[in-house]
Amino acid sequence: MTSPFRALGLALACSALALSIQSAHAEESAAKFSRESLLNKRVALESNDIDARVIRVRFPKGFKTPLHTHEGPGPRYVLKGKLKVEDDGQSHTYVPGDVFWETGKEMTVENIGRGEAEIIIFEMAAAKK
Repeated sequence: MTSPFRALGLALACSALALSIQSAHAEESAAKFSRESLLNKRVALESNDIDARVIRVRFPKGFKTPLHTHEGPGPRYVLKGKLKVEDDGQSHTYVPGDVFWETGKEMTVENIGRGEAEIIIFEMAAAKK
């Protein structure tokens, strides 16, 4: 026969194990896969053959690019910092997590934050033959 204290100890141990498993399952289900659309834009490109590039750009504090263009339009993703972008006559400010569409027309980018800024450029341009 099992003593009442031993049975109580076994019941408590089983309860603690069950609570531990529930807690682990709750933590596991809280960290689920997620998917979020950051930009959706229909694009008409002038060529069927496209060169796609992914470029990391770092801007020192206070840096401003001269007026320039890129070979192709595309989305830009801000990793860190605060950027003022003037593109095709319009001005916007972007911070980490923001995605914006660069037109490929004349533009400037200025780091107006307190430290280094960084973006990822996804560029789509007609393939060079």
